[in-house]
Amino acid sequence: MALTAVSLFYFMRPLYNGLGGNAMWAIMTVVVVLENTVGATIYKCSNRVFATTLAGFLAFGVHWVASQSGHEFEPLITGASVFILASATTFSRFIPSVKALFDYGALIFILTFSLVTVSGYRVDKLFDMACQRISTILIGTCLCLLVTLFICPIWAGEELHILISRNMDKLANSLDGCVDEHFDYNDEHKDSDKQPDKKLLGYKCVLSSKATEESMAKFARWEPAHGRFSFKHPWQQYLKIGASMRSCACCVAALNSCIDSENQAPDFIKKHLSNICLKVSSSSSSVLKEVAKTIKTMKRSSSIEFLVEEMSSAVQDLQNEIKSLPKLLSPPEVLHPESKQTDDTTSTIHLLDVIPVVTLASLMIEISSRIQAIVETVEELAELAEFKGEVLEKEKQNQPNINRIVASQLNDDQQTVKALERV
Repeated sequence: MALTAVSLFYFMRPLYNGLGGNAMWAIMTVVVVLENTVGATIYKCSNRVFATTLAGFLAFGVHWVASQSGHEFEPLITGASVFILASATTFSRFIPSVKALFDYGALIFILTFSLVTVSGYRVDKLFDMACQRISTILIGTCLCLLVTLFICPIWAGEELHILISRNMDKLANSLDGCVDEHFDYNDEHKDSDKQPDKKLLGYKCVLSSKATEESMAKFARWEPAHGRFSFKHPWQQYLKIGASMRSCACCVAALNSCIDSENQAPDFIKKHLSNICLKVSSSSSSVLKEVAKTIKTMKRSSSIEFLVEEMSSAVQDLQNEIKSLPKLLSPPEVLHPESKQTDDTTSTIHLLDVIPVVTLASLMIEISSRIQAIVETVEELAELAEFKGEVLEKEKQNQPNINRIVASQLNDDQQTVKALERV
């Protein structure tokens, strides 16, 4: 749509006479600047307009100085200015703050300054040409902004918000799937590989989403207020949440490797810890799902503290069960004890058997601690973004009912008083 609108500057004679061949710059601007999200388009448009305007007027100033210095020194001054400014702009792109905000603008500055400065050596009306190119670029950027803002806009901030909540749900499902498959004793469930695979692969989406989150957070800062998000929404906090999720996903990946390990613990040892491990995974995934719901609805959860305490108590029970493993693995007493060499061999076998289960239990304890870090980062987001509380909203919803009950009680009391007065 933007390309069709900007093509009218070629098809319509009055518009073409006003811009001439420079109308091609408007078409090039639309092709280069237009992106799929509003934030990315605003980022490129603002960088292109600012860099083009600055480079155009700076090139005109260099051309004026070079023309005043004489015909012999004009090419030297022009070439030296192009070399110095292009080199300085190129090296400035290595600065992290410049690269994050003005990387595209620095590239456009080099392009525009070089074209205008070099072409000014052969063109007489350089100022008119620079003004026409700036005006065509302004036309192209305005068309891009109108299309992205008002015709089916895609907001980078909203996409980042949805991505974080979905990844958290996937992480919770992956944690449940790993533990369930490890302690699954039924062959019927092991034959159906489709459903567990979807849950087990969820943590990989979390591990591979770092670049997407960073680009979305970068473009979201350029977007105006929209929907539930204000202009100063803490988008950088989403990156902290994503980093905490990836830290937890690394432990889930290690937990998944325990399932595919060739060294498996005996069934009686796994059965001893199966219930408590399933309880820890269930409580941990419940915390993750509740936190994902908090992010999705942008409302503080009233049950998150209870779920975190339940997870902590389950972890404490798991630690107690691990401490009781030596009693379970101690050899039974016999009337005629065997030789010392046989006892050492038996204890060594028991130690090798218990290592896989202890590894899995320690990973689950570490996952619970990293989930606690996720909860803390989400609480920081709730404070910075001023999430509403569910309790307050329920009180507001119940307030009209309370007022009605109080009013009805007052009416009943008044009617009772009137009846007593009549008596």
